[in-house]
Amino acid sequence: MPDYDLDLQSIQEARTLATAARPAQLAWAKASQAEVDRVCAAIAEAAFGASERLGRMAVEETGYGVPVHKMLKNHLSSRLLWEAIKDIKTVGVIRHDEQKKIYDIAWPMGVVAALTPSTNPTSTTMFKTLISVKARNAIVVAPHPSAVKCCVETARIMSEAAVKAGAPAGLISCMSKVTLPGTQELMKHKYTALILATGGSDMVRAAHSVGKPAYGVGPGNVPVYVDRSADLKRTARYIVASKAFDHSVICATEQAVVADKPIAAELAELMKAEGAYFVDDAQAQALAAVLFPSGPLINPKTVGKSPQQLAQMCGITVPDWARVLAARLKSVGPGEPLSGEKLTTVLGWYEADGWEAGCDRCIELINYGGRGHSLVIHAQDDKVIMQFGLEKPVFRILANTWGSLGATGYTTGVMPSMTLGSGGIGGAITGDNITVHHMYNVKRLAYQITPPPVEALTEPAAGSAPAPAGSPDIDEIVRRVLAELKN
Repeated sequence: MPDYDLDLQSIQEARTLATAARPAQLAWAKASQAEVDRVCAAIAEAAFGASERLGRMAVEETGYGVPVHKMLKNHLSSRLLWEAIKDIKTVGVIRHDEQKKIYDIAWPMGVVAALTPSTNPTSTTMFKTLISVKARNAIVVAPHPSAVKCCVETARIMSEAAVKAGAPAGLISCMSKVTLPGTQELMKHKYTALILATGGSDMVRAAHSVGKPAYGVGPGNVPVYVDRSADLKRTARYIVASKAFDHSVICATEQAVVADKPIAAELAELMKAEGAYFVDDAQAQALAAVLFPSGPLINPKTVGKSPQQLAQMCGITVPDWARVLAARLKSVGPGEPLSGEKLTTVLGWYEADGWEAGCDRCIELINYGGRGHSLVIHAQDDKVIMQFGLEKPVFRILANTWGSLGATGYTTGVMPSMTLGSGGIGGAITGDNITVHHMYNVKRLAYQITPPPVEALTEPAAGSAPAPAGSPDIDEIVRRVLAELKN
């Protein structure tokens, strides 16, 4: 390409890839279920086989997270995802209601513009590609500018596997020259039928503002409530491990502990034994100043960092054994910066006396940047768990598991997903874990099961006009007169 301005190169690349994707998708829309499943199995296996290398690439390019944890997320988004969706019908008649005589017929969306984040770049590329192709769509990935190389390589691996298995060339592609104007051009392109956006709030708002169908996800300020009935040893191990996982870059990772007062001291000691270092007030203030220097959005340089890296940035000292940093907080909101979403290894700590007070504190945290997303609860009392499930304004309530791996479907039965909807209350169109079902429309072939009403079939006599609205019924008048004569 000539030495044009990078914005122009990005715009042209978006147009080129979208234009190439269109005929590929039209051809792919004619594939049989067997052909679709053969190609998807091949791309899932190719992505799985490259998971470790792609995980290392993601960390090296972005500076976020832990390579082995990136690999596990890649496993989730390739082989584990395929196991979850492989038997889902996406071609032709997918459901038939014999009693109602309705046939549901799957219909692909078309070309999908997939915006991926820097925090989970390779796993999100794998995930969106697999669910898109399974639903007979084409996909063009628009990576975050700081994660271009690893996303391009991920898409290349999957595309080559797809073509080798019989898919048309151009079905899977990824932008390599990424700028905001280029990404906007992809979203607005005439051949783009659906936008699948995962990333920061500004990017998701931009996706929703284009005027095309879009799935976007909001931030997740996820509280974890620990009830007095909880298995405290397991809870401490789970919270610390989940918060430390990939240095806390998954949006469903625990952001603040709300501990029931009678067990708070014991839980804190157990968490310390698992690697949670409780900072003092001065250290907490230093962390807040560096993590949130100018408002509620986290400093990108602090995202996905170890406690030791954060300590160096903030000019404080933490032990080598620290896996996460916990800060005792008193309030929620702008005056307490660490009460917000922290995509790094810093965890808030609150105490509340009783589950009702814990419920109130959790709702405060959810309303401060996490509406519609997720909540974690550790308890053995099922009544308390159900109350949290019924009352919390979030769409994933995870009981006695990790936030990071539970919400994404690794340790729970929810659909494996790297795009977690936050529903209408969170500014998204759905609260679901986005999966293959969201990637196609459904046509309905419906037979008559109820005859039309006789009145609708009766035609007025030729030349006669219908009675004016409000006119008395002649037959009724005659009946009334005869009745009066008899009396």
